[in-house]
Amino acid sequence: MNLPRRPRRLRQNSAIRKLTQETWLRKEDLIQPLFVKGGSEEPTPIPSMPGMSRLNIEDLIEKAKKLHELGLTAIALFPCTDPELKDPTGREALNVDNLACQAIRALKAELPDLLLIADVALDPYTSHGHDGILGEDGKNILNDETVEVLANMACNLAASGVDWVAPSDMMDGRVGAIRERLDDHGFTETSILAYSAKYASAYYGPFRDAVGSAQSAGTHALDKKTYQMNPANRREAVLEAALDIEEGADAVMIKPAGPYLDIIRDIREQTTLPVAAYQVSGEYAQIHAAAEQGWLDLEKTRDESLLAIRRAGADLILSYFAEAMLSDPDVRW
Repeated sequence: MNLPRRPRRLRQNSAIRKLTQETWLRKEDLIQPLFVKGGSEEPTPIPSMPGMSRLNIEDLIEKAKKLHELGLTAIALFPCTDPELKDPTGREALNVDNLACQAIRALKAELPDLLLIADVALDPYTSHGHDGILGEDGKNILNDETVEVLANMACNLAASGVDWVAPSDMMDGRVGAIRERLDDHGFTETSILAYSAKYASAYYGPFRDAVGSAQSAGTHALDKKTYQMNPANRREAVLEAALDIEEGADAVMIKPAGPYLDIIRDIREQTTLPVAAYQVSGEYAQIHAAAEQGWLDLEKTRDESLLAIRRAGADLILSYFAEAMLSDPDVRW
């Protein structure tokens, strides 16, 4: 065949493939989500998330030290609040000595150079499992009342020493309110990583097990469609990100990641800000489950899934695979 262009020439051996590879994943791109619990009991494994556990503060510090030594730049912290401290309004979120604030202070004392990201939402604190305050009808979330709580919550986290606050609630106007409240209290250096396009996804079940919001609601199928985004909508995600940027977000995030690669690309093309993506618990769990059945190669599927998220345009990736990636001697950085 007389072919002037033969693309396979650039695939014929490992050296050429590495030389011409377009997308690379770096250690610095990964953020490890971790779950913290109160008390001093041993780590509690999370059955739906193999390899993940709820950690007391002492064990959390040891885990963070190990990750930092492996080259991890940042962790995202999620508290597992004692059910006795939960109520319909999420009052414990405003306790300056709650579990999240205690953990942040302890981590910063031991690892001042590790970047800490704290979730800003009420679902770990509410007895109904929603991300905000329910109205009298018991169905609708009160947007403005919730935003007021979130802004105060963000200030408490900043005062504890967190580097980035990450509002994941999807209330309208919360980024602007949080930025204003932080600035008014002198926390001008605290960054906001906005969950700008967070979809009402079926992939969150294992996470809700981990933080106890599913148990609070009494169901894994907690309906958050009045505030999280419709999975069918694409243009709306660009609007949400634009609004968060206008209100002062320092970085924007898409959640979930794998099923929403088109959204990552759309938002990447609309902003020069850092774009993050969250490879959520369901994505992690399904890869593990398929590998346990022998249907997929765990490491190869893990690596490919993360590379795809990076290729779509994500600068930062929150993934439960971060520790495994950093610990794997076969991963090429």
